Amino acid sequence: MLKSARKEEMDPEGRMPLADHLRELRNRLAKAMLAIVVVTIVAAFFYKNIIEFFTNPILHAVGCDSSFTELAQKRSGTCARIVLNGLLTPFTLALKVSLMAGVIFASPVWLYQLWAFVAPGLHKHERKYAYVFVGTGVPLFLGGAFFAYKTLPTMAKVLLQFSPADLDNQLPLDDLLDLIVRMVLVFGLSFELPLLLVMLNLTGVLTGKRMFGWWRGMIMGITVFAAVATPSTDPLTMLALAGPIWVLYFCATAFSLLNDRRKSRRDALGPADDEASDLDLTPEPVGEVETVTASRSLPEQSTTERVNGYDDVT
Repeated sequence: MLKSARKEEMDPEGRMPLADHLRELRNRLAKAMLAIVVVTIVAAFFYKNIIEFFTNPILHAVGCDSSFTELAQKRSGTCARIVLNGLLTPFTLALKVSLMAGVIFASPVWLYQLWAFVAPGLHKHERKYAYVFVGTGVPLFLGGAFFAYKTLPTMAKVLLQFSPADLDNQLPLDDLLDLIVRMVLVFGLSFELPLLLVMLNLTGVLTGKRMFGWWRGMIMGITVFAAVATPSTDPLTMLALAGPIWVLYFCATAFSLLNDRRKSRRDALGPADDEASDLDLTPEPVGEVETVTASRSLPEQSTTERVNGYDDVT
């Protein structure tokens, strides 16, 4: 009964007192943190499998047919070996990997809690745009992460070629995982560039014509960014990051040009039947106001002739 009464008392526009806002924020944060903790505990039992998922492609690319678990049992070899430095490193590494997996796999829960807290304050059309951007941004980020995962073995192979011959290369596991996470984040966030440009175009900040005029500078900037973001010096890894961003940039430009053309056609037709026309709120001088008032007076009032002895129609 108490919950139903509270739902009836809620404002249809989502407005509530500050104390209720803080209470709702606390509850949703608690649910999000609980989901992350539960998934982190479950991922702790499989953290070695998670490490193998990221490290085995790199090991195979540099000529090691053994898996991460098999290499951990070897004392020597002719290829790169993954090592751990320090007594506490295995524990901290397991905690880091488990927490990272908990944040990633629990993302549907904490993203829903975030959306449920923000959505009541949005208008209907704002919610529609939010659905579109979230539905587009998540696949773009996953696409960038996939490209990073596929290019990491090639990057590792090129980097290890700088090692002197007949020498083993020991790869600290914590540094290797930090590099993998950094590359995944860089690739994933880079793929969000066209979504940002489209958002700026829809809000009227940036036009498609201006975006198209920037294409030379954008190609150069994206290429330089890809060269800096990828630690390897081979052009293949750089093009693997720059090429898809070039394509996405031109797709965003084409969408913005079409959207600008649609806006110009809509503005040429004028306001819709259910849309209020623009009001001219420009102030006018007093003399001009009197002249306009006199010109807008009734014809019977504007004459100076008397009617039946009266100078007014009445």
